[in-house]
Amino acid sequence: MKYMIMLYGSQQDYDAMTGQSTDGPAWTPEDFGAMHAFMQKWNNDLVESGEFVDAQGLAAPVHTRRVSLQNGVPVMTDGPYPETQEVLAGYTIVDCASFDRATEIAAQLANTPHPADGEQVFYADIRPIVDGAGELLPPA
Repeated sequence: MKYMIMLYGSQQDYDAMTGQSTDGPAWTPEDFGAMHAFMQKWNNDLVESGEFVDAQGLAAPVHTRRVSLQNGVPVMTDGPYPETQEVLAGYTIVDCASFDRATEIAAQLANTPHPADGEQVFYADIRPIVDGAGELLPPA
């Protein structure tokens, strides 16, 4: 079964990683390099185990545009959004034996390096990927 592991971040996280933080510790190039090396190894381990399907990081929330429906009319809003602190920062799709295995894979991300003087906030969502609309219907 395929599962999507969704990683979250905020505009402040992106600013810190690029050394532009105004309200917390900025990441050094060494901090960023350690995080990148960890993620590369994590992805490579999934490739070697045959569980890797796809992974992508997403641009900072400031480069986001939301389309919503207001009074029956599509309205575009540029991000980041004050009502939303965390946004989807990236995802990994794995094809593995069980929901428990997908959770075990995602839990490894709690060890992602971060600046020593900063508080690391981490969470990831794991969701099964459905193969078609029939999987969304209740059993007959």
